[in-house]
Amino acid sequence: MPLALYALAAGAFGIGVTEFVIMGLLIDVSKDLGVSISAAGQLISGYALGVVVGAPLLTIATGNWPRKTVLLALMAIFTIGNLACALAPDYWTLMGARIVTAFAHGTFFGVGSVVATGLVAPNRQASAIALMFTGLTIANILGVPFGTWLGQAFGWRATFWAVTAVGLAAFAVILALVPRGQAAPERTDLRADLAVLRRTPVLLGLAITVFGYAGVFAVFTYIAPLLTEISGFKEAAVSPILLVFGGGLIAGNLAGGKVADRWLVPAVLGSLAVLALVLATMSFALHSQVMAVIYVGLLGAAAFATVAPLQMWVLDKAQGAGQSLASSFNIAAFNLGNAAGAWLGGAVIAHGLGLGSLTWVAALLPVAALGVAGLALRLDRTPVLDTPACVQS
Repeated sequence: MPLALYALAAGAFGIGVTEFVIMGLLIDVSKDLGVSISAAGQLISGYALGVVVGAPLLTIATGNWPRKTVLLALMAIFTIGNLACALAPDYWTLMGARIVTAFAHGTFFGVGSVVATGLVAPNRQASAIALMFTGLTIANILGVPFGTWLGQAFGWRATFWAVTAVGLAAFAVILALVPRGQAAPERTDLRADLAVLRRTPVLLGLAITVFGYAGVFAVFTYIAPLLTEISGFKEAAVSPILLVFGGGLIAGNLAGGKVADRWLVPAVLGSLAVLALVLATMSFALHSQVMAVIYVGLLGAAAFATVAPLQMWVLDKAQGAGQSLASSFNIAAFNLGNAAGAWLGGAVIAHGLGLGSLTWVAALLPVAALGVAGLALRLDRTPVLDTPACVQS
């Protein structure tokens, strides 16, 4: 794989840390800022909604820019946003800073996915996307546990200072390693690009992404209180347990990319089915500390096994239109799912159903995603097992 893919993974690492580390710090943030756990959880929703709004807007605004320039500008926004998080004096300032940071997220992964597919042969494009997203998985196996420990030991603001430094480093790596050949803008017509949203397969692909990831984040947003209040772990144990989640992310992400390179549709359906099964049975596992740790790893694997297949699905259905914009919309769909899941989880807790009911409620969402996928396949005349995963960039 080209070195430029590792530069993209470095940017993904920084973005992954800032997105996910807040989940391990919900208790600390809620105590320090004097808000409830549910209110602190909405910091995840606010970030996700920032991605939803920012992804298409920034992709359109920078559509005529060289792609390398876009990536560097986005890392600059990311770094400034995290600096603002570290300095935030109150809850609403922190929320605003999170939203600013989130604006860089969707366009980075959208443009980055297109750049990644352009760096490799057609039969390795899903694996290239998976490698870029490995930055997210490494963020979870190393960055998030370390950031959680750092925040618990020195205050949650210390974590955002550290992520600001990561942003500066990622900027430097992208500047050095992404080749000039990836500097050219996409040069597409905006009206033609937006017309991709009128394609039913693309819209259904976005809906699959939303439902699938809403299930993940209905649970993962509240992983710290689930582990402490149901499984009986001490708060200090949350950080090392997140290492297990990160290990699952890496395994699931790479496996999902490999399978999607050969069998795109089975990869989408299979990963969603496994995710639904893990969520449905996790409620029972949480009452055993050993099984709780195992299921945290399984949740990570099932969650990220869907990423490359879903991203490739949308890119595949968007052929002939602006792929950066279509890819960014799918990243927005991931984060719309994140926001919906965090909101749904908070609503379940706030309305008295309790933490223990989160997982089986969440399991209904990937089941809904499977239903949407079934509808998409009925409307799609291409053979199911021979669906090409290749995207010409």
